[in-house]
Amino acid sequence: MDFDFTLNSGLSFLEPTKNLPTFAGQNTGMQPNQSTASNTKVVFLSRLSSSLALWGVALYIIFSGYELGFFALIASIGMIGLWEFYTMLDNKRLPNFKITGMICGAVFICGSFYYYSQASRVESYEFEAAVLLFFMFVVFARQMFQKTRDISPIETMAYTLFGLLYVLWLFNFITKIVYVVPHEPGMVKGHFYVLYLIVVTKFSDMGAYLTGSVMGKHPLVPHISPKKTWEGFFGALGFSLLGSYAMLAMMHGKLSLIDYKNGTVLGLLLGFAAIIGDLAESIIKRSCDVKDSGKMLPGIGGALDLIDSLLFTAPLLFFYMRLVIKVP
Repeated sequence: MDFDFTLNSGLSFLEPTKNLPTFAGQNTGMQPNQSTASNTKVVFLSRLSSSLALWGVALYIIFSGYELGFFALIASIGMIGLWEFYTMLDNKRLPNFKITGMICGAVFICGSFYYYSQASRVESYEFEAAVLLFFMFVVFARQMFQKTRDISPIETMAYTLFGLLYVLWLFNFITKIVYVVPHEPGMVKGHFYVLYLIVVTKFSDMGAYLTGSVMGKHPLVPHISPKKTWEGFFGALGFSLLGSYAMLAMMHGKLSLIDYKNGTVLGLLLGFAAIIGDLAESIIKRSCDVKDSGKMLPGIGGALDLIDSLLFTAPLLFFYMRLVIKVP
């Protein structure tokens, strides 16, 4: 078994499930094989319904290009993901300022959309730098009113700031991709590049799972995730490259900034970044002794499980478009 596809994709219902335990003397009313089949069917249906609902909403917003729709989708998933991160820390009794972090996150995500949609790119970057400085001020100010006898001030501030940077700052690069090309009031032009990002990232997740399930034998990083293998790693790169070519073939007119040469490079780079993103969240969850970040999506997990790969692929795509393709 390889990459836990449950954590990364709306298609995660493809992952096989484990048998639920039964206690000695318990009468289940069915044979073991029947129980296993029933459990598999329930999980399959829950994942299928969650996947269809999620992809239906996401694709509708992407193809509509409606600006407020993007804001609602990115802001809601980002804020829920941040809440799940702090909740995982709470599960391990790691100190953090959850409410302070959530308030800072809301200011950041709302302000970013306003500046990227209404102001120049330079003003947007200045706002982002100002907000990051604001995070520091607010967290330090909050610590001044916290008793320091029982917890470490440095740990509390570090965990709080790390959540803001790891979840919201990285996820907010999707907002930057939305506005990477000039837009009209109320409508965006970069939405198809967001679709490209999601497809290539999820193809990487799918390739890792399928390849690792069929032929995975050599562990990749067993101390982080025993099920991940080198076969799954190369499968992820192959599938992400396939996803990149498929998107360029089907929507070349909508993705005119990316030719096949850049599509090849991006397919490999985004596939690699998706693997790193998956492993990064695995480190955090293993440190907090949790399997899933949350229970927002039945059969899939939490919002952070859904976007963990995107947290690393979104910044990479944005900087590639700005520094290599040189989008003005």
